[in-house]
Amino acid sequence: MIPPAEKRAFERFVAESSDRLVRTAYLLCGDRGHAEDLVQTALLRTARRWGRARRQPEAYARRVVVNLAKDRWRDLARRPNETAMGDTEVAITVSDGIADRDQLLRAARALPEGQRAVLVLRYFDDLSIEDTARALGCTTGSVKSQTARALSRLRAALTPEMENADADRR
Repeated sequence: MIPPAEKRAFERFVAESSDRLVRTAYLLCGDRGHAEDLVQTALLRTARRWGRARRQPEAYARRVVVNLAKDRWRDLARRPNETAMGDTEVAITVSDGIADRDQLLRAARALPEGQRAVLVLRYFDDLSIEDTARALGCTTGSVKSQTARALSRLRAALTPEMENADADRR
């Protein structure tokens, strides 16, 4: 798949980028196992196209991860809704920081897929507006509007919870 002379460069890329790609995939899909599967598939596809991808391998692999996450969202949207088997909500008692992070992750998972993808790429992967647009295959205007909508929805979802949490801490 990869010429022997390029194998070391690919292995270096995998060693340096895998953690970031898994984090991105996790934030997009919300499940560690699925995130690791997405990254494995993305790395395989990157290896198959190494001749083209080697100029910017992380950007290429990130784009593959985003596209795979979109495919997963479409597949999940086609499935019938699942019902819970009972109250499985677990109280978080470790610390306030973990509770805040948990609330943020729940609120982010409630966002539409496009808005969640924009937030992950812009703020967790620290991509520019232009790089985010390239990764998502859309315009910079779409990135800006999706970012504004997503941040507004997050603020609305988190503000009442944060105010209640602050009141409980007093």
